[in-house]
Amino acid sequence: MTLTSKLMGAVAGLTLLSGAQAVLADGHEEITVAYFLEWPMPFQFAKVNGAYEEAMGKKINWVSFDSGTAMSAAMASGDVQIAVSQGVPPFVVATSGGQDLQIVDVAVSYSENDNCVVNSSLEIDKSSAGELAGKKVAVPLGTAAHYGFLKQMGHFGVDVGSMSVVDMAPAEGAAALSQGAVDMACGWGGALRRMKESGNVLLTGAEKEELGILVFDVTSAPASYVSENSDDLAKFLKVTADANAMWNSGENTAEMLPVIAKDAGMDEAATKETLDGFVFPSLEDQLGDKWLGGGSQEFMGGVAQVFVQAGSIDGALDSYAGTVNTGPLESANGM
Repeated sequence: MTLTSKLMGAVAGLTLLSGAQAVLADGHEEITVAYFLEWPMPFQFAKVNGAYEEAMGKKINWVSFDSGTAMSAAMASGDVQIAVSQGVPPFVVATSGGQDLQIVDVAVSYSENDNCVVNSSLEIDKSSAGELAGKKVAVPLGTAAHYGFLKQMGHFGVDVGSMSVVDMAPAEGAAALSQGAVDMACGWGGALRRMKESGNVLLTGAEKEELGILVFDVTSAPASYVSENSDDLAKFLKVTADANAMWNSGENTAEMLPVIAKDAGMDEAATKETLDGFVFPSLEDQLGDKWLGGGSQEFMGGVAQVFVQAGSIDGALDSYAGTVNTGPLESANGM
């Protein structure tokens, strides 16, 4: 079964909200926003303090997810209007399969916070990675972790076809690794930290970047929502940008950290450790060539080709330029 088929199956079976709530969200008197637990970000300070509701003048329902593919499915079904910090690979999987989503900002750039961990009992590191052939690995399919896994195995010359690849959310993968049920697991955030208690990474974040394995998340939304609610979306992105600027200044850590940690379901030490590995680009940087000015579109084309070659998706778009809409972000930059 292809990832596209898995995605559409998820759409059919997903029910996040009650019927009444979904109707309200569809009318945009209130909206539903997707995010991740154990994935701390400055926007959560604004989320807790009601800054988004104040700026947009409407109620926001915040719903947590465990993967970017589930976010895509929820947007396809109309249950979610905005997804914060969706990974680029699941976004590429969805749009390559025909889902009309658009990227509206770069949520976070990271490389140390998304990786694969090999069970310590195998004593395999980058010098002996070839021994992973034939091993069992837990991977959340269609995510940034999946893309990183494929690129790393390609770098080490390991035939993924020889491996037993099991689709598991990061938390499940961490548990399976600790129990010895899998030889390697891939994931991010709190689950990745737990994985590291049972094993070791093959490549550091810096080493992955040298191989062209970029890792960043985006804020995405259905194209219809972006078109019909660009002013509201610009206000949403402005609140996010202000929260990022507060954090980036380094002057508000004491105030923001405990709020973010609580909302992320983490302790403050783990939250700080995670945030230290994150980069939150400014609005100006996001609109530049490296990101939404062209770099992201080119990168998505590369991600799509890797997935096509791996048989994970049926085909790639001719261009991913149409999957990026900088209009609301440009408006936010002028606020």
